[in-house]
Amino acid sequence: MADVFADITQASPSMLGVIANVLELRAALPQQRAMLEAYLSEIEFPADARVLEVGCGTGPVTRVLATWPRVAEVVGVDPSPALLQKARELGAGLPRLFFQEADGKALPFEPGRFDVVVLHTVLTHVPGPDVLLAEAFRVMRPGGWLGTCDGDFASATVATGDGDPLQSCVQTFVENFVHDRWLLRRLPTLVQSAGFQASSLL
Repeated sequence: MADVFADITQASPSMLGVIANVLELRAALPQQRAMLEAYLSEIEFPADARVLEVGCGTGPVTRVLATWPRVAEVVGVDPSPALLQKARELGAGLPRLFFQEADGKALPFEPGRFDVVVLHTVLTHVPGPDVLLAEAFRVMRPGGWLGTCDGDFASATVATGDGDPLQSCVQTFVENFVHDRWLLRRLPTLVQSAGFQASSLL
């Protein structure tokens, strides 16, 4: 089975329901919130910042961004109408938050529209991440910021020794839910090739 996130528009309604629940449960974990806040704190948000999150899913990160200091507007995009419907329901009380159906490789925004672009656990699921990064660079104003967070799935393990059967669970997850397990190793080169200047790796 291929990475379900790589072509989320083809996922079944039951699978989308599972994904929606997992995205929200994961975002609620204290460790996940701490990682998010750590890298967002590295970004120099200008006053009245306009922020884009690509691959927002149900919107847990966009909701955090909508309450972040100095942020005036947040737009979350995702190719899945079902996940966006859930995102709109959960973000209904946040007036600075907007959602739009879009493919990250063909963003429907003019050049320089955003001060900050966030890619939270997205790039490992994207075939051809260089295209998505080029689009992120295009819609970002000169001097803007890119925030990315992803897993190092090439070294993912829970094993406590050779032959640990739990490791087969990790392997199965990576094979079915990660398109590119090596992405994090190539990320500095990818972002620089897209035109960004890598300034911080946490």
